[in-house]
Amino acid sequence: MKIYDLSKELFSASVFPGDPAPEKRPVMEISETCACNLTALSLGSHNGTHMDAPKHFVASGKDMAQVALEKCVGPCKVIVHSGLFTAEDAHRALADGTKRLLIRGEIEITPEGAEALAADGLWFLGVEGMTVGGKTTGVAVHRALLGAEIALLESAVLDGVSAGAYFLSSAPLKMQGLDGSPCRPLLIDFEEGGQA
Repeated sequence: MKIYDLSKELFSASVFPGDPAPEKRPVMEISETCACNLTALSLGSHNGTHMDAPKHFVASGKDMAQVALEKCVGPCKVIVHSGLFTAEDAHRALADGTKRLLIRGEIEITPEGAEALAADGLWFLGVEGMTVGGKTTGVAVHRALLGAEIALLESAVLDGVSAGAYFLSSAPLKMQGLDGSPCRPLLIDFEEGGQA
């Protein structure tokens, strides 16, 4: 069994322009008078490798605590693509019934591509980029995906991951009312490396 960690280290990861940067502040430190360490955190809901909840772009959408876990955990397919990801690309990727999809490569999902992913019944989409759409199409792409309640993972690390079938575990933190959550997605290849 081989486990791929798809996450970036939170405090060193690039921050999307305009988002708050994560910060950490010691509250308690081990010393002669203190038995433990405790740290206060300040961060944006979309720092580092993170998941978007429908609420991110859909006013009445579900929050992070309401995202269905079965969408985030289970069999997953990895494909390699670069450039625009169109409706034709989406139909091709999901033709075998894939419900969870990770795309390795520098891509920009077109609004039509996003609509096709939603129409074809995708549950989960992960990309390496900090966002799924382009500068002028980002809102439309997010609304098409999140409006269909597709669990969306951004800033994933897919270096060294070959195209193929895997098992995905990408559960977000259970935070009521939030539009996104940092997470640590794992991709598991049960066939590589022998028995666990």
